[in-house]
Amino acid sequence: MSSLTNQDRIHSSKKAPLTDAVIIAVSRLVDDSQTGTREPSHSAIEYQFRRAGLESADPNLTGGKPVGKEKRVRAVLSWALEHNLESGERLVWCLIELIRGLGGFRSTSPNFVGAEAIRNAAGAFRVEGFELSEDGELRPLLLDQLSSTEMTEALWAYVRRAQRGAEDAALVVGTGKDLLEATARHVLVQFYGAYAESANFPTTLGQAFAAAGLATPADPMREGEPAQRQVERILYQLGCVVNTLRNREGTGHGKPFLPTVSEEEAKLATECMGIVSAKLLMALKAG
Repeated sequence: MSSLTNQDRIHSSKKAPLTDAVIIAVSRLVDDSQTGTREPSHSAIEYQFRRAGLESADPNLTGGKPVGKEKRVRAVLSWALEHNLESGERLVWCLIELIRGLGGFRSTSPNFVGAEAIRNAAGAFRVEGFELSEDGELRPLLLDQLSSTEMTEALWAYVRRAQRGAEDAALVVGTGKDLLEATARHVLVQFYGAYAESANFPTTLGQAFAAAGLATPADPMREGEPAQRQVERILYQLGCVVNTLRNREGTGHGKPFLPTVSEEEAKLATECMGIVSAKLLMALKAG
């Protein structure tokens, strides 16, 4: 099969989490070694590799001994996890869509992947803040519908993705807020039972820091105080600055930052969001 042109590559903003658990679960969804041949075919899977620009990681194209579908998908996704996370996340999304389109999630289909494989995949995605429905629709969890414990776990999932620079983790689905504000509001609800909806972001973040026992610039420095207190003040300031980069008009197009923010700056800002949010969630756990 010839290489695809750049126009044929995946340019979609649709992505899904890529972790070790997801790699195992998605690989199992294409495994037909115990059930006889079923779609997707090797060629259909290879096409998705090429669309994602990950064909160089395909063991069946590197001159070695050909491997089965499960090992093939696992090898490519494992390589992407280490070397090209963004393309790997897009590939995960496309593989789920491919399997769904072929009837892999429909029990009456000859391509049905099996109930256990679907449950395992759903569990792997849920830990990362995504829901895989019984019919194969993959979507971010709506956090407003979760219990407080589930909300904390889902926010941690977004934090992990943000710390890896996954830009889509900067906005939290179902809250209308970015990751930092959603985390700050969650912290306030856990400590006080509510938050002021009319408060601006610096106020909300400052209240969350105070509730969690973290210092802000409003807290005067004291002689002999631990260096960690100054780190906390800097993290608060970092959170406020990063929030000013948010694109409050164009979030419907999937880009959480202003058009003037470069891809490199957006990645750095997302990682910073993850750092500050993680500090709040760690303080919540300790409290």
